Amino acid sequence: MNASNHYDAIVIGAGPAGLTAGIYLSRARLRTLIINEGTVGGQMVLTHEIANYPGVENISGYQLSNIMKKQAKTFGCTIKSNISIKTIELEGDIKSVVLEDGETYTSDSIVLTPGGRSRTLGVHGEDLFKGKGISYCATCDGDFFTDKEIVVVGSGNSALEEAVSLTKYASKVTIISQNAHFKAFDHAIEEAQKHPKISFVMESAIVAFYGNENLESIDVKDLKTGLISNFKTDGVFVFIGYLPNTEFLKNKVAMNEKGEINVEPDMSTNIEGVYAAGDSTAKRFRQVTTAVGDGTIAALAVSNYLNETKTKKKNLKAA
Repeated sequence: MNASNHYDAIVIGAGPAGLTAGIYLSRARLRTLIINEGTVGGQMVLTHEIANYPGVENISGYQLSNIMKKQAKTFGCTIKSNISIKTIELEGDIKSVVLEDGETYTSDSIVLTPGGRSRTLGVHGEDLFKGKGISYCATCDGDFFTDKEIVVVGSGNSALEEAVSLTKYASKVTIISQNAHFKAFDHAIEEAQKHPKISFVMESAIVAFYGNENLESIDVKDLKTGLISNFKTDGVFVFIGYLPNTEFLKNKVAMNEKGEINVEPDMSTNIEGVYAAGDSTAKRFRQVTTAVGDGTIAALAVSNYLNETKTKKKNLKAA
């Protein structure tokens, strides 16, 4: 074991949960490493403006990410981003992470915060207008579409419930579904159907997004006839499911059928010394604030675990 590459804790992922865990762990004077495969900030970076973060009136996801990153580094946390993980070993007293370049890092504990991503439509223009008219979070971005006409894509409970919640802001909400019938609870369907601001386009799909700086229109294909029509819209909210970034953890830690990591209230997993936090865990609500809360709890639990482990080792030596 390379002593210089050994840490008290390794955090996998640098979204709001991972950065918060890094802040708390390093501030507790625990040698901490954050390993991140993408850009620091995770999904938060995609949010053009965050207006509901307590204590902060308006800030972009990019700015908030940089502040959290700076805080973690100020307390001594090491951050390695834009790297690829080859293998990870969670069992045993010493955990290990091997990168694609062959570099190996070990630790006494691990916090899994790989985050997740919303399912996308995968059509022309979608990547271009993410955060510029296309959103995957009604709570995050709903108020930016006050008195605007918007579209909601989806057939399940999330799509219908979020469509109803968006009527607090939008002047009109059109739900586009690929199916002839909604795959949701009866009460969710009834609430959406009776709402005066909501209309429906069934058995149809968005096939392209258009605009200049921001989204301006969409192409919608009638799946029965094949006819494509262009519709003007101020925004599109996509609710067709959520994918946790846990593929690399398959058979490594207990997960549910959706690939979400199962955790206890203290964010511990089924493996001793391994904790998880944020959007990759089995939970209902996914917000920057809930991720920050998870990361805080996980870090405090890790600190407690490491202290208890050290105490046990001292007692064994004394005996």
